[in-house]
Amino acid sequence: MKENHKQSALNRLKTVRGHLDGVIAMVEDERYCPEIMKQVSALQGSLEKVNRVILENHVETCVLHAVSEGRTSEIVTELMETLRYTPTATGPIDDAS
Repeated sequence: MKENHKQSALNRLKTVRGHLDGVIAMVEDERYCPEIMKQVSALQGSLEKVNRVILENHVETCVLHAVSEGRTSEIVTELMETLRYTPTATGPIDDAS
């Protein structure tokens, strides 16, 4: 993993960890439901940003390496599967398909 992507992902994940502890405390304290939901939504957004950083790293490293080795078909299949985990990049996943 590229160092800049690794640091970005780790920083974001550590922030999420701290934020998650705060949300757990909110639930334990039985805070107002919409306040909790707002914080859960913020966590989801933060995790999506982590996925985007990791996807960017994957494209810049693994995908380019596979293409340079001529494994284009294989890496395209893998990349399409990977994009299922990043709805912000591809839109919501339609489970019916």
